[in-house]
Amino acid sequence: MLAKDILIEGYGRIQEEVHAAVEGLDPDGLNARPAAGANSVAWLVWHLTRVQDDHVADAFGLDQVWLSGEWEKRFGLGLPRDDTGYGHSSAKVAKVRVDSAGLLTGYYDAVHEQTLRALRALTAQDLERVVDDSWDPPVTLAVRLVSVLSDDLQHVGQAAYVRGLVRSADA
Repeated sequence: MLAKDILIEGYGRIQEEVHAAVEGLDPDGLNARPAAGANSVAWLVWHLTRVQDDHVADAFGLDQVWLSGEWEKRFGLGLPRDDTGYGHSSAKVAKVRVDSAGLLTGYYDAVHEQTLRALRALTAQDLERVVDDSWDPPVTLAVRLVSVLSDDLQHVGQAAYVRGLVRSADA
């Protein structure tokens, strides 16, 4: 198995878990924050998708799906166009509200497709390319892709946990 195949498998698991985390939740469930200052399923899925979109687009010299697919307008969050959720205060987390799971999965699926196209075209040499030299050591494409994979899996796990809290509160 090639490294790109492993990455494709890993990113595919994110997609499966994103769909599972939001499936069957109504807007109240998606936007519920189980405690003051906690993140909602909507915020977690939006944020992990924004991170993947931003980082993969930057690493491969692509346009972000958030902007090119006009997802920013569809979400209508009133946040800066380049906002990915890093460092969000509780007030900014509260701004990320959605009316349907389909909005979240639609955006995620569009980002996932762009990610897969980029991954399928990878060569072993590509993975060694430095994509960020502001770190010591500089960040290669391989390290960036694994970093995004790790971050997204953590956040989708958090979304699944919040989903469980929301569903148990409804029972």
